[in-house]
Amino acid sequence: MAKTEVYDASSIIVLEGLEAVRKRPGMYIGSVSTRGLNHLIYEIVDNAVDEHLAGYCSHIYVTLEADGSATVEDNGRGIPVGKHEKGISAERLVFTTLHAGGKFDDSAYKTSGGLHGVGSSVVNALSTRLTVQVKNGGRIYEDKYERGNPIVELEDGLLPVVGRTKESGTKINFLPDDTIFDRTRFKEDDIKSRMHETAYLNPELTIVFEDKRKEQTEHIEYHEPDGIIGFIRDMNKSKESVCDVIYFKGESEGISVEGALQYINEFHENVMGFCNNIYNSEGGTHLTGFKTAFTNIINTYARDLNILKEKDANFTGTDVRNGMTAVISLKHPDPRFEGQTKTKLDNQDAAKVVSKLTADELVRYFDRNLDTLKNVIGCAEKAAKIRKSEERAKTNMLTKQKFSFDSNGKLANCESKDAAKCEIFIVEGDSAGGSAKMARNRAYQAILPIRGKILNVEKASIDKVLANAEIKTMIYAFGCGFSEGYGNDFDITKLRYDKIIIMADADVDGAHISTLLLTLFYRFMPELIYEGHVYLAMPPLYKAMPSKGEEEYLYDDKALEKYRKRHKGPFTLQRYKGLGEMDASQLWETTLNPETRILKQVAIEDARMASEVTEMLMGTDVPPRKAFIYEHATDAELDV
Repeated sequence: MAKTEVYDASSIIVLEGLEAVRKRPGMYIGSVSTRGLNHLIYEIVDNAVDEHLAGYCSHIYVTLEADGSATVEDNGRGIPVGKHEKGISAERLVFTTLHAGGKFDDSAYKTSGGLHGVGSSVVNALSTRLTVQVKNGGRIYEDKYERGNPIVELEDGLLPVVGRTKESGTKINFLPDDTIFDRTRFKEDDIKSRMHETAYLNPELTIVFEDKRKEQTEHIEYHEPDGIIGFIRDMNKSKESVCDVIYFKGESEGISVEGALQYINEFHENVMGFCNNIYNSEGGTHLTGFKTAFTNIINTYARDLNILKEKDANFTGTDVRNGMTAVISLKHPDPRFEGQTKTKLDNQDAAKVVSKLTADELVRYFDRNLDTLKNVIGCAEKAAKIRKSEERAKTNMLTKQKFSFDSNGKLANCESKDAAKCEIFIVEGDSAGGSAKMARNRAYQAILPIRGKILNVEKASIDKVLANAEIKTMIYAFGCGFSEGYGNDFDITKLRYDKIIIMADADVDGAHISTLLLTLFYRFMPELIYEGHVYLAMPPLYKAMPSKGEEEYLYDDKALEKYRKRHKGPFTLQRYKGLGEMDASQLWETTLNPETRILKQVAIEDARMASEVTEMLMGTDVPPRKAFIYEHATDAELDV
C-alpha cells in the first residue's frame, strides 16, 4: 500500500522570532550572494541616514574590520534604550523582533528609508555575532547577540551600562553568518559607490569609510556640499557636455522632489531614481512622472519654436532623453516599494507630484535659458534623425534574409508558445549544441548554438552589431526587438522566453563568451537583465564516483573539498573540460533539468558602476583596464 502523508494541525510550523529570516533570507535581503551580503551594511547605514534626515546626525562611520566583520557608527540620538511596554529595553525589541521600529508613524521621523521595521533585526538574524553600543544620556549601553539570540542578561529589563560619555549615537558591529551566505567578504567597491551616492543625496552629511582588511588601511571621507549637481558632474566628468547641469527642486502634498540633469554628446541615457536616499534600480512611479512630463515639455517647446512642423510626428521619450544623465531624488513620508529591497517605487501620488513639479520648474528654467533649451532640442532632433535612419537600416538588415530557424539549423525551438514557461539556452559550439538538443525537454526548452565568440559590442559601431550573424539570430529568436540608445523598438512583452540561459563551458573561453553576451544584453537589451530574464547555467566541474554509494556532481573546487572531507572511502574523479564531453543524459541531469540544475540570475545593483566598469573592461582604453586587473587580481577564483 502507498505511504500516505499526514497533513493535520501538527503539520503547521510557526517560525518564532527571527527563525523565518534565517530560513528564507532571500525574502528579506534579496539573495545570499555578495549583493545580499552588502545589503546588511546598507540596512544599518539607511537607519543612520534616517537620523540625519530627522536633523540629529552629521557623521556616519563605515568600517570593514580586519576580522571580516563590519562596523557602522553614527552620532545621532542613539537607539532608545528605555523600557518598552513589553517589559524589555526598546533596543532589544528592535534587534529581536520583526516589524519593530520607530518609523511606522511620523512622530519620530518625517521621512525615512527604512519603513518595514525589519532592517536591524534581519541583520542580527543573519550574523554569527552582533554587538550594539548606544551612547545616550551620558551613558554607554551594550548588548550582544549570537545568530539573532541575545547573550547579555538584562537588569530589570534594561541594558547594562558599560561606560560614561558626553557623546550620543549608535555603534553596531556584526559578522555575517558563513552558513547562510555564499561568501562573507564584503565587496568594498560596491559599498564605496553606495556611500558616495548617499553623500551626494545628503549634502550636509559626512560619511567616513575605512577598509582595515588591507595591509594599509584605506580611509575615504565622502562629503558633497554640491549635492546631486555634483553627482551629475561626477558621472559626466570624462564626457563632452552639451549644456550645464540643470537643477530644480520643489515640494507638493508633503512630498519633496529634487532633480538634476545634463546632456552629453553620446547616444544613451542614464536616469536614476532615489526615494528617501534608497536607489531604486528598477525605477518606479517617480521616474515615470519625470519622463512623461519632460517629453511633453520638449515637444511643446519644439512646436512653439517651429522646430517640429505640423506634419512632423512628436519626438519619442527615447529621442528627448538620449544623451541625458539625470538624478531624481524624492522624499516621501509614506513610500511603498515592491519588495523589502526597495528596488521599485509604487506610489501613484509620486508620479503626479514629480510630473507637476518637473513641468512647473523646468518650464520656468527653459523660459529663462533659451540657448540651453535649443541645445536639448538639438539632441532630440539628432536622436530622432538617427532613429529613423536606424529603423530603416534595421528593417533592411533584419528582413533581407527571410529564413526558417529550423531549416538553417541554428535554433532548435520549443513546442510551447507560452513565454512564461519557455526558456532558451545559448550554447557554445555545435558539439554541446548537439548534446543539448538531444537532452532538452523540447516542450519548453529551446537551444540556440553560437559559433565562436560573438562581437564585442562595446567597441563596435551599430551597423557592425546588426550585421553580425550570431547577434541577428538572437534578435530574431528572442522576438522582443533591439534597443540601442537612440532607436528603441524593444518591447519586453514580446519576449518569447521567460529565461535566457547562457550555457558556456566552465573555462576561460566560456567565461569570455559569457562576458561578451552579457555586454550585448546590457548595452542593447538592458531590460532583459533589469527584469530578471538572464541567467548563467552552472555546469559541474567534476563527477565523483565512489566505490560504494551514489555518484555525485560537484560544481566547483569548494564542493570538491567538502566532498573529500565527508566521503571517507575511495572514489574516482572525472573532470569535465567542457559541455561537449557530457552525453545527453548527463547534460540533462546537471544543467537542463529544472529539478536538479543550478542557475545564477544576472542582476545589476549599481547602474552607474556597472556602466563604468563595462566601459572600462570591454572598451578600447587599456591603462584603466590594467589598473583594475592589478587591483582586483586577488578577488579572482582561479581554475588551476
